[in-house]
Amino acid sequence: MQPPLGTYAVDTSTGRVGVVMGHEGPYVQLRPYGGGREWDCDPGTVRSATPDERLRAVTGHDGAHGPGELS
Repeated sequence: MQPPLGTYAVDTSTGRVGVVMGHEGPYVQLRPYGGGREWDCDPGTVRSATPDERLRAVTGHDGAHGPGELS
């Protein structure tokens, strides 16, 4: 699968949800919501994230910061 850039996808080999940042060589590159280190995924292990998975990725990031903290 070659998901469009900027969409949310799931790396089914790890269960991690990320934003599609690129397609480099044979890999799909994902980055955690809110930033962080990209990781390469085999296109055969990537699928589109469901609305619930996207929401968990966003709220999981936001919940990691205390009140008044900026990311």
